[in-house]
Amino acid sequence: MSNDDNHPAMQDLPIGIAAKGMRHEFDSMGDVDVPADRYWGAQTERSLQHFNIGGDLMPKPVYHAYGYVKKACALVNNAAGRLPDWKRDAIIRAADETISGKLDDHYPLFVWQTGSGTQSNMNVNEVISNRAIQLLGGTLGTQQPVGPNDDVNMGQSSNDTFPTAMHIASVAAIDDLLVPQVTKLAETIEKKADSWMDVVKIGRTHLEDAVPLTVGQEWHGWAGQIRDAIADIETSREGLYKLAVGGTAVGTGLNAPEGFAADVAAKIAELTGKPFVTAPNKFSAQGSLDAMVRAHGALRNLAVALMKIANDMRWLASGPRCGFAELLLPSNEPGSSIMPGKVNPTQCEAMVMIAIQVMGNDSAVSISGSQGNFELNAMRPVIINNFLHSARILADGCEKFREYSVEGTELNREKIQSYVDGSVMLVTALSPVIGYQNAAHIAEKAIAEGLTLKQAALASGKVDEAMFDKVVRPLDMVGKGLSGA
Repeated sequence: MSNDDNHPAMQDLPIGIAAKGMRHEFDSMGDVDVPADRYWGAQTERSLQHFNIGGDLMPKPVYHAYGYVKKACALVNNAAGRLPDWKRDAIIRAADETISGKLDDHYPLFVWQTGSGTQSNMNVNEVISNRAIQLLGGTLGTQQPVGPNDDVNMGQSSNDTFPTAMHIASVAAIDDLLVPQVTKLAETIEKKADSWMDVVKIGRTHLEDAVPLTVGQEWHGWAGQIRDAIADIETSREGLYKLAVGGTAVGTGLNAPEGFAADVAAKIAELTGKPFVTAPNKFSAQGSLDAMVRAHGALRNLAVALMKIANDMRWLASGPRCGFAELLLPSNEPGSSIMPGKVNPTQCEAMVMIAIQVMGNDSAVSISGSQGNFELNAMRPVIINNFLHSARILADGCEKFREYSVEGTELNREKIQSYVDGSVMLVTALSPVIGYQNAAHIAEKAIAEGLTLKQAALASGKVDEAMFDKVVRPLDMVGKGLSGA
């Protein structure tokens, strides 16, 4: 770092501004007063005034991701001789503080803002600029010696950097939050399934009694759904590795130096440890948000699977005396303010609500994705807000569902066996021996007269006791596990 008289030295100053009241800031439209103890500038303050809508704030992971973008651009611009070492170092220090979340209080903007994300990009530019100015001993609000547009935003546009930050934040949410928790849930279900592979139960199709399977087979079916959903998420993530940065305003790369796009993408890959690359087609990367739509579609697929599993569990646990009562879920909290002793399948219910929310989010994402006009899709904030919301609640929901429901679930083996003993659909095993019609008449007689299947079979004269006992064996009817045989 240069420290001569013309280049201010960076000081090791803690985050914070010891000032009260308001500070003058400016942008191309004129002067604006901002809170003196905040790092943001005029454009951020204008957005706070014009878009104070609801309580939906731009998710902080977007700003953390933006920190990587600004850091990478500073490094690339410096390596090419466009940014001096001392400015680079100050920008990187502020970018690192942004990445770590230490500057979160200085990123206050709402989701409902310009659809390009320009105001959030400028929020980042202004905060990093003022923090760098502070570190270099300058005066906040002067945009000297580090400017938000000319230095922090050098070679960039909101139109290419905001979707880049969206992709970085989404990949982080998938890798660091979602996939680990969903994988743990799948592993826990598989472990339970393996321990119950020899427990025969009656299957159900159309909500009616069907032929038997084992509890383990049923649970492995659930685990298979989750594994398939994880695979879909990992496949959809590939599109998120392609970054728009370098396309600047409309995808042509105007005002970005030669090689800037590839160099910045490579630097972001180095900084994050993720295989990011420059998008080969900047016009599709900026005119659409198709990669985000596809990725959220994979989250929706996971929600569909989780809703099925949670609903199955709460139905199978219904009771304790007047329902299916095959599963015994953990008793985590009282279930009623009026009915003593009642316990409800609350984790299952929470998971169903999460799935409903994610499906609703997917509708918003899909509609937003369809709203690209010419060289820009200007629905970016609502898409990234919904994506990160879905990823977060799915991850947290899977963790709680696993910890407080799946791990502690046990079997009511007596009830399960009673359903096996009383099932009429075991008659299916007799069809190859006595024919479908004869077997159907036996089942109809058993149901109509309240007989056991064996009693009805023997009364039909089509089967003797030895044949019945040899053929109608539930354990022999469940196949060979997961082999498909």
